[in-house]
This record gives sequence, structure tokens and C-alpha cells, in this order.
Amino acid sequence: MHILVCIKQVPDSAQIRVHPVTNTIMRQGVPAIVNPYDLVALEEALRLKDRLGARVTVLSMGPPQAEAALRKALSFGADEAILLTDRAFAGADTLATSYALASAIRKIREDMPVDLIFAGKQTIDGDTAQVGPGIATRLNMQLLTYVSHIDNVDLERGEITVQRRAEGGVQVLCTRLPALLTVLEGINEMRFATMPDMFRAARHPLAIWDREAAGVTDLTKVGLKGSPTVVSRVFAPTPRMHRAEIIQTQSDQPDDLVATLLAKMFTKFPDLRAAVRPRCA
Repeated sequence: MHILVCIKQVPDSAQIRVHPVTNTIMRQGVPAIVNPYDLVALEEALRLKDRLGARVTVLSMGPPQAEAALRKALSFGADEAILLTDRAFAGADTLATSYALASAIRKIREDMPVDLIFAGKQTIDGDTAQVGPGIATRLNMQLLTYVSHIDNVDLERGEITVQRRAEGGVQVLCTRLPALLTVLEGINEMRFATMPDMFRAARHPLAIWDREAAGVTDLTKVGLKGSPTVVSRVFAPTPRMHRAEIIQTQSDQPDDLVATLLAKMFTKFPDLRAAVRPRCA
């Protein structure tokens, strides 16, 4: 079994600042980390490796410094790592990114079939949740999003059964392999890297692919040329100036608290009484 995990190196969102004049994200001096949701996907792939003896390959697209993210993935137990880096990929949006990654995955499948592809539900710098589904669409693979638990992987029948979080509950879905899964946070807890794996990760020769090695034939579909998305402005939310209102009652009994709160709400929002009355009746 061959599992591929797509990861991304992102700026630490806790330290991102917005330039007051250009309204763009200031990345200088901000440490880079592995997208936290991608680490959840990696851990799930490694757990399948422990159970089924799978081979795990990690794939990332980014500048040369993204090598650090791949070596971190190797230190957790991944077997191979591939970095897509080329000036032609610079400025890619989700559409161009999914095209480049899908092209690279086709190249990988020429040497070894890919049974499962894992990705985080989204990245913390873009929050679009579009790259994973975009890859699955381009590769014509089964897509399972927002997976909260993997129930079973049947290699003989080529099927996977998962629990998927949906509005109003949880769906239990079974589909054929190969498939692409985007997983939710909380599905697992990331393991610690072992010392032998950390040494192995430091010495491991990474595969560095440019656009030709990745099989990208149409340069109009990658980088800025292949990115129809235009970000006009990035800004921080305006801080709210309203202070919390303290409501005092003569009694701490629940009935008195509810009555006081409702009276206050109906006074402040007169239309609320008419909207609530049919429901209460």
C-alpha cells in the first residue's frame, strides 16, 4: 500500500502582521511551520503505515526553504519526501497549486501506484479548503472530505470506510480506492519524533522536482499565469468597542434571571417578542 500526504509550509498565524500601508501580510521575520491540519493528515497516514505496513510519501510545493517541513515529516516516520520548487510556481492560487500537485502525483504513480492521498482540511494561511478537492478532481479520484474517523481499510476489496462530519450529524461512507481524504482536527494526536528518525531525516536525500520533473507541460496553468484569484486587500478585523453589559437581578433564582434577561432583550429588540411568541406557543 502506498500513501501520499500533501503538506504545506505556512507562516505561523500567531505572529502574522498586516502592513498598515500596503494591506498585505508581512512574512518577513515570521517563523514558518508545517500547516497544523496537514500534520493531522500525516499522523493518520502513519497510523495506517503501522497497521498495514504501508509506504508513506510526503509531497509539498513551495520555495527551497520548505525543505524543513519535509524533513520534519520524515522525522515523524514518513519514508520519502518530494519538494516541488520552481520559479514558475510562484504566486500560485489554489487552482494552480492543485494543477502542479496533480501533475506531480501522476509522475509518482508511474513508478508506484498511489492508493490513498491525505491532506489537511485546509491551510491556516489561506483557509480555502480547495486544494485537496482540486487534486481529486484532476486525478478523477474518489473524494472524502472532513473525515473524522477511519473505520476500516480493506486492501483485498480495495475499499475504505470512514466517518465524515456533516451538518446535523456524522455520515458513514464506504468508497473504492484510490481515494483522497481531507481530515479534521481532533481525529488523532501527533506522535513525537524518535531520535533515529530525526537522524534519518537529517541525512535523507530529498527529491527536488522542478516543473519538468513534475510533468508540468502547460505553464499557463501554474504560478501567477494560472491563478485567476486576485487578492485586492488583506486587513485585520476592526476591534469592537462595545463593552459587555452587566445585568443585575434581585434574586439568583433561574426564573428571575430568565425573566430579567427576556425583559431586557424585548426592550432592546422590540421585534424579537413577535418572533419568539409563535415558537413558545
